[in-house]
Amino acid sequence: MIKQAVMEDVQTAALLALQLWPNHTLEEFNEGMVQLINAENATIFLAYEDEEAVGFAQCQLRTDYVEGTHSSPVGYLEGLFVKEQYRQKGFAKLLIERCEHWAKHKGCIEFASDCEMQNLESLAVHLKLGFVEANRIICFTKEL
Repeated sequence: MIKQAVMEDVQTAALLALQLWPNHTLEEFNEGMVQLINAENATIFLAYEDEEAVGFAQCQLRTDYVEGTHSSPVGYLEGLFVKEQYRQKGFAKLLIERCEHWAKHKGCIEFASDCEMQNLESLAVHLKLGFVEANRIICFTKEL
């Protein structure tokens, strides 16, 4: 089952996000989830097997240029996570379908995402879920 997160789901969503992005704190994610759930241009979907939350997807609208797209706003997958023991069971596909439906409802005609170049697992999942690679870039920084 897939459901759109509401305020009662903040802790559940935050705990899942912490597994995807472990360099943050649970407190940061709790605050972030409250903002996302209350935002008009963002949402969180949760995947459940029986009563257990097994995954989540975070998506939002982006109005700035999104690499490889030709419209605005663009629905954007900001994060996708399914617990390891529940992978290969279709949860990611269901979460993405809900995000895409949400983005269409918000007026989007394109949906996009990204991953780090070295994250081959994420690349494979994106391709399996119907994404097409649009471009590869290398980003640079310089201290001033």
